[in-house]
Amino acid sequence: MIHENITDFAAALSPMAALAGLDLGTKTIGVALSDRMLTVATPTETIKRKKFTADAERLVALLKDREIGGIVLGLPRNMDGSEGPRCQSTRAFARNFSRLWDGPITYWDERLSTVAAERALLEADTSRAKRAELIDHVAASYILQGALDRLRHLKGA
Repeated sequence: MIHENITDFAAALSPMAALAGLDLGTKTIGVALSDRMLTVATPTETIKRKKFTADAERLVALLKDREIGGIVLGLPRNMDGSEGPRCQSTRAFARNFSRLWDGPITYWDERLSTVAAERALLEADTSRAKRAELIDHVAASYILQGALDRLRHLKGA
């Protein structure tokens, strides 16, 4: 089920289930996974996109293998907060994917996540070629970590 807000998403989560963060691009899908305590996001892999069916099969296999209990999808809003074609594409992906996987899905504003990931990789003195290889799943970890921090704040409230 798709949840528009993180509070509803939090209520739908199974206890002690890890989460996946996804950074959907036109050519790749960056994947990050959390621990079961929902404290830290770890960049995991970048899936080269083919067709939706192949992409979805790979994701479903990964989610089952890692016993993932929910997905946080980066929502690429415009800098003014409005939603453009990339947001529509992300929402369409979520609708289609929710027919194949029955766990909860939510969105997280991903503005500047790629910029932050790029900066972190530059600070780590990563080569240009290596940055290109890592950027998507590092950006996914920024998306997921933002959602994890918000979930932790909700529990404390």
